[in-house]
Amino acid sequence: MCDFTPYGIPSKEWLAAEASLPALPADLSVLERKKLVNDQREAVAAEAMKTLEPHVRTKNHTIPTRDGSSVEARSYRPASVDASKSLPVYVHLHGGGFLFGTLSSEDATCSRIAINAQVVVLNVNYRHTPEHSYPAAWNDTHDAFEWLHDHIDVLGGDAHQVVIGGISAGAQLAASLTLQKHLGKAAVSRPAIAGQILMIPCLVNPECYEPQLRQIQSTSLSSYEQNKDAPILPLSVGKLFTSMLKIENPQADDLRLNPGNASPEDVRGLPPTVFGITGMDILRDEGLLYAKMLTEAGVSTDVHIFPGLPHGFRRVGDKVSESERWDQVMEGGIVWALSKPVPTHKFEIKTL
Repeated sequence: MCDFTPYGIPSKEWLAAEASLPALPADLSVLERKKLVNDQREAVAAEAMKTLEPHVRTKNHTIPTRDGSSVEARSYRPASVDASKSLPVYVHLHGGGFLFGTLSSEDATCSRIAINAQVVVLNVNYRHTPEHSYPAAWNDTHDAFEWLHDHIDVLGGDAHQVVIGGISAGAQLAASLTLQKHLGKAAVSRPAIAGQILMIPCLVNPECYEPQLRQIQSTSLSSYEQNKDAPILPLSVGKLFTSMLKIENPQADDLRLNPGNASPEDVRGLPPTVFGITGMDILRDEGLLYAKMLTEAGVSTDVHIFPGLPHGFRRVGDKVSESERWDQVMEGGIVWALSKPVPTHKFEIKTL
C-alpha cells in the first residue's frame, strides 16, 4: 500500500512564485476563458521563439480525420541537421484539460525538444471541448499517428524510432494510444512505438478511480484528497474538464479511457516510459502507481517527481527553478527511450 503525501508539501519557491501570478477574471464564460488562456500561452511561446526560431525548420500540415474533418499539425526539425538525414520522431500532444491549447501555444516547447533531442517533432492540435466531446481527441490522436507513418518520408523521420508523449490531457492520449497499440487494438500494421513521455499524466477518469484508491494506504492520503484545493488544477476544475468530455457511463475496465487501470499483464512489454509527475497535484497518485506497475512488470521506466509543485507549474517559466529540470526530463527522456534501456524492475523516484 502506498503513501505519496510527502511529495505534496508546497515548496517555498512555489509559494513565492504563486503570490506574483495574475488571477484570471472570475466572471468569464468557458469560451471566453478558453480564448484568454490560449492567447496568453501563445504570447509566451512567441516571446521564446524570438531566440529559438533560427534553430528550427517548421512546416504546417493538415491531417484528415475519420469523420471527414481535419486537424492541424506542425513539424519542427533542427536546422543544424542535413535535411536529407532521417531522424527519430517525437509526437507531441499538449495539455489543457482537453479545453485549452493551440498549435502555436506549443511552438517553444516543440522547438526546444527538436533542437536539444535532435528529433523531428510533430505537434498535433487535436480537437477540444466544449465543441468536441469524447472520443474526438482520442480518434484524432490515432488518425495523426497513422498519418505520420503514411508521411514519414516527407517528414524525414524514421518509422522505427517514433516516440509519443504529451502533457496532462495530452499524456492521457499518448498513454491510451500506446497501450491500445500494444494490446493489438490500434494501428496494428504500424511499427512498434519506441517510447512514451508522460508528463503530469491524467490516466484515469474520476468516475473510474476506485482501483487507484485500493492501492493507497488510506483514502485520506490520496492525491485527490491531499491536493483537492491545490493551485492550477484543484479537484473541482479537474472534474469540470472531465465533464465537458460528456462521457456516458464510463467503465473502470475501459483501458482506452483509463490506461492507469491496466493490469501488469496488460502493460508487460510496453516501450520505455518516462514520467514527470508533480507532488502537489490531484493526478500525482495515478502517475506514480502506473509508473510502479510498469517498472515491476519489466518495462524500462525513468520516473521523476517535482516535490511541492502543482500541476502545470512549467508555465510560470523561470519563476520556478525546476522548470529547467522539467525541460531536461522531456528532452533527455526522448533520447533515453530511444537508447533501448534495460529494465531494472526497481521502482525509483528521482527528485533531482
